[in-house]
Amino acid sequence: MNGVLLATWAARIPAVQARLALAPAALGSVLFGGAAGALAGMSGGGYLAARYGSRRTVILATLSLCLMLTLVAVVPSLPLLIAAAALFGASAGAMDVSMNTQGVAVERLYGRPILNSFHACFSLGSLGGSVLGGLIAGYGISLLPHFGGVALVGALLTLCAIPALLPSSHDQPASESAEGRRVLFARPSRATLALGLIAFCSLFGEGAMADWSALYLNSNLHSGAGLAPIGYAAFSVTMMVSRSVGDTLTARLGAALMVRLGGLLAASGLALVLFSPWLLLALAGFALIGCGLGVVFPLTLSAAGHLAGQGQATSTALAAVATCGYTGLMAGPPTIGFLASLMGLRLALGIIILLSLGISLLAGATGGQQAPPTPGSRSPQTGQKGHSPSSSTSSSGSLTTGD
Repeated sequence: MNGVLLATWAARIPAVQARLALAPAALGSVLFGGAAGALAGMSGGGYLAARYGSRRTVILATLSLCLMLTLVAVVPSLPLLIAAAALFGASAGAMDVSMNTQGVAVERLYGRPILNSFHACFSLGSLGGSVLGGLIAGYGISLLPHFGGVALVGALLTLCAIPALLPSSHDQPASESAEGRRVLFARPSRATLALGLIAFCSLFGEGAMADWSALYLNSNLHSGAGLAPIGYAAFSVTMMVSRSVGDTLTARLGAALMVRLGGLLAASGLALVLFSPWLLLALAGFALIGCGLGVVFPLTLSAAGHLAGQGQATSTALAAVATCGYTGLMAGPPTIGFLASLMGLRLALGIIILLSLGISLLAGATGGQQAPPTPGSRSPQTGQKGHSPSSSTSSSGSLTTGD
């Protein structure tokens, strides 16, 4: 649902601009408001999920996201549109953290990696929302019936999903739940900082691919406007595929090795793109980048979620790492643009090779976050025994509350 709602908004940004006759600078202000709201929402969502539980938070955030999607279609002025975009972004950020907290809880009960599959569903939803948005725009349907219809379906699906969501008692490992305490704030550990850096590097690369791949193919390899978008399409498809099979491979190879290989694969793919004089070889390089980066961010979030046993609430650890990641997503495109103005686009994109190699060097931070299986812990559907992170006391200076 998250992917569909965000893609619905992204697909109709030109219509939003046309409805209020916004200049490019004004539209930039709207987009900046949404991005700033998303970062604030991640931090706020982490606190709310730690304080009130991810179940309540994800329900309220998703319903709010549906409402805000409708609101951006009807606001009559630029200031109100900026405010609506900020609230839309904040709802999306809170939903992101709380639904990943739920995902980590389900993963903990299953006792095997599954978060990549959830992120594959997000990619599929984004693809569906984009295609639907393009078709509706092609038929000239205005924003309100489009956004309102998607929001209504999203709200109904959210209400239908409520019985299947895990209660807040599952947000933390069983050991910490038994202690009756939940850490709301803690000084970031070295592991959290390392995971945040991996997330930053990964989403920096994703953002750069989204905004600069077509321009690179058109300007450097002279692909033509018609073929230029195929690079990002190859990247997106292989990213979704890698996430679909990522859980199976992670169960066999381990998270750390998967992240290390992902970084190396992304670096190799981009090197192929930048040094190849042939379009087809460059497209193969973009496909390799998608394969490599696709699994990195979900595995990083999974590792952050399992830091709960080390003195930090699941949702606040996820919020910290996700905020680092989405900061990279926003910083990537303008940074590449600035560097391209100084040294050319080919050399500017080379920074992503260095960041991908950095992911490989830091990959050890994603391993060893899950503890051995806990007796009596069972899969919510299959009854198989699962994992639960080991217990840990809260870090010095942490703020804790009882349940």
